[in-house]
Amino acid sequence: MHWQDIVFSIGSWIFALALVPLILSKTDKPALSSSLLTAGLLTLYVPTYASLHLLVSSVSGGVIALAWWILAYQKWKLNKEKQTKKYIKTGLE
Repeated sequence: MHWQDIVFSIGSWIFALALVPLILSKTDKPALSSSLLTAGLLTLYVPTYASLHLLVSSVSGGVIALAWWILAYQKWKLNKEKQTKKYIKTGLE
């Protein structure tokens, strides 16, 4: 195991833990565009780490990418619910 693998993986786990309150929150979510961009880039890091034989970093990078994909889905769902409520409200008036 390379020392870089340890550094990258520890950083990824810390970032993943920092995202837990956002994932568990019912309303506080990052912007959808930010979540999608971050998730997409982190997803690209996974095979990049693996190609450098940084396997622990690859796994931990996958975890943090998954956390961002979850946040993107949650924000998308919140936006859809908000749009539906707005449509229903304006349709009834």
